[in-house]
Amino acid sequence: MNAELAADRQVLADLVRRFAGDEIAPNVQAWDDAGEFPRGLYARAAELGLLGLGYPEEFGGTPASYSLKLPAWVALARHGKSGGVLASLFSHNIGLPPVVLHASDALRREVVPPVLRGEKIAALAITEPGGGSDVAALRTTARLDGDHYVVNGEKTFITSGMRADWITVAVRTGEGRGAGGISMLLVPGDAPGLTRTRLSKMGWLCSDTATLHFDNVRVPARYLLGHEGEGFRMIMGNFNGERIGLAAGALGFSQACLDEALAWARERKAFGTALVEHQAVRHKLVDMQMRIASTEAWIEAVSAEGDALEAAGRHNAPEWVAQICLLKNDATQTMQFCADQAVQILGGMGFMRGTVSERIYREVKVMMIGGGAEEIMKELAARQMGWL
Repeated sequence: MNAELAADRQVLADLVRRFAGDEIAPNVQAWDDAGEFPRGLYARAAELGLLGLGYPEEFGGTPASYSLKLPAWVALARHGKSGGVLASLFSHNIGLPPVVLHASDALRREVVPPVLRGEKIAALAITEPGGGSDVAALRTTARLDGDHYVVNGEKTFITSGMRADWITVAVRTGEGRGAGGISMLLVPGDAPGLTRTRLSKMGWLCSDTATLHFDNVRVPARYLLGHEGEGFRMIMGNFNGERIGLAAGALGFSQACLDEALAWARERKAFGTALVEHQAVRHKLVDMQMRIASTEAWIEAVSAEGDALEAAGRHNAPEWVAQICLLKNDATQTMQFCADQAVQILGGMGFMRGTVSERIYREVKVMMIGGGAEEIMKELAARQMGWL
């Protein structure tokens, strides 16, 4: 890593640490209790340049490599201590890339800048009730009627689903089943016929998650992204960035668990001495650090490789996609281990709402499932490596 990149990473990480530590972490429990966080947080994150990180300057963003974004992602998780906040605050990072890459120039200029300014919220809608990870089997349809598409169907588990102003929706424009007939359509959040049902969850309590219902929703044909039938390829390419982001978040949450567990072990006394003085507890902390260090090294390597492949025009290279899948599994398993060990070290306090480890313990499973469940990641990795 060159000195300029290292310096930029440090500046960005420090900025994020202050923002997350001062403006997110102290409020997370209250936001969880309320089931949402203030919409003004988007504007604050935009003011600091965080919403625009990785987007073209022409739309108000700041271009950034994977290696530059990585410490920001990790710091947001480690010091913000809430997957729910990060999931909704940055839902545009899965909703906007297909727009930036495939929309018309006019549509990009209409949609992207207000989102990066924190004025509008963007979301992605792929998953359907009963469909899960089988993207090629989706049933939501979009039928062309004059200069509009008419959309019918349902999407579920949609992050920012209750208050998104723009929703990038996977629809079936072709006949039959399979990947070939899938397209991507941008749907305005205020479109007549679109209704939303809030979902209750195990974790991510302050993130609004919804089922979306499309009942003859008319969408201008100019809101089609790319061409009909290209949606499946867009979805698969979009997963790469999402999965790296999930891995980085999992690393940060693992560090947050270790931070809390170590502080507790130093302060809490049992049998006349601090917990950290007991070998059994000390070894748990070391085991956590061991897994964190290995995950950190892997994600740094995958990010650097991604940057090199982007520069060479090979951003979807099969060997790299395989590494992302394996990394995502590794990072979320590290998070699972660290959350479990931290709760064990905290004992009864680890079972209490308001501790970091209790919250992260409840958020582990959505990280292991979201963006592709472990089993899907293993299968995709095997195929990308040419084993099948």
